Amino acid sequence: MQLSEIGYGAWGIGGAMWKGATDQESLKALNLAIDLGLNFIDTALAYGQGHSEKIVGEVVRSRGGRVYVATKVPPMNGIWPARGPLEDSFPADYIIECAEQSLRNLGLEAIDLLQLHVWSPDWLRRDEWYEALDKLRREGKVRFFGVSVNDHQPESVTGLVKSGLISAIQVIFNIFDQAPADELFPLCRQEDVGVIVRVPFDEGSLTGRITPETVFDPDDWRNVYFQGDRKQQVWERVGKLEALLGEEVNTLPELALRYCLSPEAVTTVIPGMRSSRHAESNCRVSGKPALSPALLEELKQHRWIRNFYPVV
Repeated sequence: MQLSEIGYGAWGIGGAMWKGATDQESLKALNLAIDLGLNFIDTALAYGQGHSEKIVGEVVRSRGGRVYVATKVPPMNGIWPARGPLEDSFPADYIIECAEQSLRNLGLEAIDLLQLHVWSPDWLRRDEWYEALDKLRREGKVRFFGVSVNDHQPESVTGLVKSGLISAIQVIFNIFDQAPADELFPLCRQEDVGVIVRVPFDEGSLTGRITPETVFDPDDWRNVYFQGDRKQQVWERVGKLEALLGEEVNTLPELALRYCLSPEAVTTVIPGMRSSRHAESNCRVSGKPALSPALLEELKQHRWIRNFYPVV
């Protein structure tokens, strides 16, 4: 699959956990992004209990041309990141059941990329998960499969990438979390495994729009991610990045996306886009030249090792 540099992260349009997006605005944003050249949408069965998939499917079915769709099988035990034995998270019949439910939600004949939503290296010794995915592929219901890497754990999939069993991984990578570039990205290049980068804006902090005074809707999950003094922490660090803006890059969102596209291993970056404004500004980054070596060297100094994600 030849994917656009900028893809569409469809968690936010599922409605649950993120506030501020309406279905009408989501449909507009999706269609605008496709008009601007985007051809890849990443969703999941867990995003709004299938609501995101239904919106994505509605748009993709209505469009001419090729738009690739990826979705994910949630862990059966509902635990993020992965914990416990394989049979608690991804028994074979459960994987097949979820894939078929996703196909119904999407209204498509096949899923281009089906991913397990979490991964444990212990599962590599088991065959059931792979056999279920391979069965779906042989039946024409899935074209390719991969995994979504646990938050801030790129090392957890090195064995899987070497195994040759998957076509793609999805991993957190941004100006703060640079760890995947150390070993995982070179390995993916070596093994010809595609890389989908998620969370390029660190859940919004790298857009520069989150300040110590920012207030989220009471039901917005970012109240947990940015709890305590975390908004103050990210605001101070992002302020230092603003000094790098100028002739080469004009805005923080552009800097964040172009940084994510800088490694050769990266296939596509999937920022969330809950509005037409987001869709337009993000898609306009595609095709811009690579960041200069000098600026990339400067950005190395902004690496920040920490984990704000709750264990669910």
